[in-house]
Amino acid sequence: MKGFARYWVWVPFLWLAAGAAQADSYSDTIALFKNAGDSARYFANSYAYAVFPTVGEGGFIVGAARGKGRVYLNGQYAGNATMTQLSAGFQAGGKAYSQIIFFEDKRALDEFESGSFEFSAGASAVAVTAGANASAGTTGATSGASGGEKDATTNSAGYQKGMLVFTIAKGGLMYAAAIAGQKFSYVPRGQH
Repeated sequence: MKGFARYWVWVPFLWLAAGAAQADSYSDTIALFKNAGDSARYFANSYAYAVFPTVGEGGFIVGAARGKGRVYLNGQYAGNATMTQLSAGFQAGGKAYSQIIFFEDKRALDEFESGSFEFSAGASAVAVTAGANASAGTTGATSGASGGEKDATTNSAGYQKGMLVFTIAKGGLMYAAAIAGQKFSYVPRGQH
């Protein structure tokens, strides 16, 4: 039991990293994705999108991630989202990344806004920078990499089940061989 308790020592650092999300501007993060290669073209073609300026992730055997975001419909702020992730397996370290989820249609957005949405184990994220390739976002076989934020190329096949996720590494060092699915909660703008 003592061994298990020491793993939870990492949790305060994770919450501290996730708190940095409030320091980042949503508009700056959106602008970053609009100028980051393949992710730019989805702004014009998606039904809606959710942006998370900073997701903090950390762990040692047991890991967790958390980030606060906003959902935009037709470019207008529509509501708030929270992402949490718990994982167990071979992992050590901590990192931070930005994430955006594009929704192809109303059905996909409705599924996300249901309040209990979770990416399945087969979901994947497209890494916009080379440093994000190891374990950013949800698990999956599809990922891409590039040398920098502004010249990103991907091998993404596009939307999967109406959603597409891109990530940009912000910093940190983490090795992870096991990644759990991300869970989301959603609250429409103006409701608490």
